[in-house]
Amino acid sequence: MTSTEKPLCKYGSSCYRKNKEHMERYLHPVSVKRVNSEEDRVQQEYKRLRTQARINDDTLTEETPILEPSPGEEEADSDIEGDEASTPEDYDIREDLKIKFKAEMPQDLFDFWEFCSNLNTMDPTQALVPTLGLQLVGPFDVIAGKFKKHRAEQEPCYVLHWRYYYDPPEFQTVMMKADSTQHHLGYYRDDPKELPAFVGVNYANMNGVIRQQGDNLFAAIKLHMEKLLKSIKDPNALLEVQKLDLALTEWAQVLGYSLSAESPKLKERNRRVVTKSFHGAGLVVPVHNDVGYRELPESDANLKKMFKKIVDAKTDEERMAYFEPLQEIMTYVQFANDECDYGEGLELGIDLFTNGAPIFHKAIKTLLSMAYQLLDRGVFSEILELHLNDRRKTDLSQIIL
Repeated sequence: MTSTEKPLCKYGSSCYRKNKEHMERYLHPVSVKRVNSEEDRVQQEYKRLRTQARINDDTLTEETPILEPSPGEEEADSDIEGDEASTPEDYDIREDLKIKFKAEMPQDLFDFWEFCSNLNTMDPTQALVPTLGLQLVGPFDVIAGKFKKHRAEQEPCYVLHWRYYYDPPEFQTVMMKADSTQHHLGYYRDDPKELPAFVGVNYANMNGVIRQQGDNLFAAIKLHMEKLLKSIKDPNALLEVQKLDLALTEWAQVLGYSLSAESPKLKERNRRVVTKSFHGAGLVVPVHNDVGYRELPESDANLKKMFKKIVDAKTDEERMAYFEPLQEIMTYVQFANDECDYGEGLELGIDLFTNGAPIFHKAIKTLLSMAYQLLDRGVFSEILELHLNDRRKTDLSQIIL
């Protein structure tokens, strides 16, 4: 059957089915529905790229209409798809992700999925593995339908899906590398009600430091490839990364995404950072007339020494003695909260969380739960409690087959 003889998929451009039979039997329109309207030129260029990469058929034009399938075609679709055919036509993937992960997903997530779909039609989550070793996870697993095979008797906790040990509530993993460093990338949100402030990278087997990697996924992977290209020795591997780099750059430019490590959006956000905190990503809280944040009474260096003494204490009596200075700082935080300087408690809680010692979990819960509630970031408090109750370093996927 040629491409011109194939019926169009009834789900149109919203279809996320990637099984072989479906992709071979039905055509999928190349139009893309974007949240923010783009100029006609950008839309047409985007369609051209998708047509060349996915269809590779000169007979399919951008003007191909979206047709409703005939009753016979719809029945055939049902036979092929099996359980996946139960997906309702009014299914809203954006709303589903928002409910599952308690936050709205940015447009670049969906555009990056489309990019990876053209690299690997059958399983876009594996599209970057051959060249970069990075697998799409987190919300991408939902888009890919991987949770449809999850055992029904155990409800997955989506906010813990690929949540690494040092990931604070503000961080959401979207890509991971199966290596000894636990290299992973994710969105960092200052507020759960807002879109991500930037894409960050962390190596959980090393420490809790989060480094900025641009303000979208295209920029993050572009920066990753730039570093990789400097170290690759194998000419064949080098060529593959260069080809991927060119393709990604073209897509990002057509869609208008910044590929800079320091975009105007990031610069504006970083100007509002009140303190870097131990994880280095920076904390943003509302500050009006110098009210909203006050510095901790101890330097970062002194806090790290204080935490280390508590963790390394040989006896309970010794540990209690070392806890006293920390308890005093927590009292100062209560005073700060009374005077609306909510950022101080947020900073101390994040510093303790980044230290990672389980002995601090009770203090972390007290400090951060209060800070998140006062800052109207209650969703982060919910994520924190779930994470502290099941904070682990391995078996991070919530998909149980």
